[in-house]
Amino acid sequence: MLPGSIQISGETLSSAEVRDICAGLRENSVRLLSLRGCRLSERDFGHVCRGVAESHSLAQLNLNLGIVSNINRVKQLAEALKTNRSVQSLFLHGSPLTDAGLALLNPALSIHPSLVALDLGDCMLGDEGINLICGLLPPDGAKSGDQVAGMLAVAVASSRTLEVLDLEGTGLTNQSAQTLLDMVENYPTALRTLILAENNISPELQQQISDLLSEGEEEEETEAREVTAREKNPWICQNNSSSQMVLMTSGLGDSLLAETEM
Repeated sequence: MLPGSIQISGETLSSAEVRDICAGLRENSVRLLSLRGCRLSERDFGHVCRGVAESHSLAQLNLNLGIVSNINRVKQLAEALKTNRSVQSLFLHGSPLTDAGLALLNPALSIHPSLVALDLGDCMLGDEGINLICGLLPPDGAKSGDQVAGMLAVAVASSRTLEVLDLEGTGLTNQSAQTLLDMVENYPTALRTLILAENNISPELQQQISDLLSEGEEEEETEAREVTAREKNPWICQNNSSSQMVLMTSGLGDSLLAETEM
């Protein structure tokens, strides 16, 4: 089935209608989703966002006229855009984002690989919001070092083999470091060494990242020692990390026990 479109305007969506929309998104049969001015519950909005995250066909998403109506919905949309790779056009015209909402949405926008059209008209933005938008528009059309670092973090988080990453002198800032810190802190990776020298990154952030990587390495070494100990002595049963019990039985032991009971 070729990807089609779902366009609804000004309606109150039932849970059944939302389920059909989400099914189309998951089945990659929707290329354009427009829910302009529609009303739906918080729960159903969350379902739509999860469908957007799972879709590989969705190219245009129209949530104009107040659908993204609170901070919780902004967060859910941001999470969906972090996973989605296909959306090219995002329309949020008339949503009360404010600067705070755009600040939550901005990291997902800055690392999205396909987004080329963004409508933030009448979103109650101030100077801070405009500065964030300017950050999405580098003068030469190339993404900044921070944006590239954000995309790189997504790739590193999904890798199960990369152990050393050298980003020395690559024009990164504290924004990049915070993204990398979040990655190291929240995702299980094989990464053990991350080199950030000669960047405009605070020593504190670099130390936090280094400490987290060290903790992960120490935990793996401890687990490896425990596995080795169990392999060498299969009679050891560990109830917890601080106690060990050795269980041994024999026919002689049974006879002694019988005599004792007599």
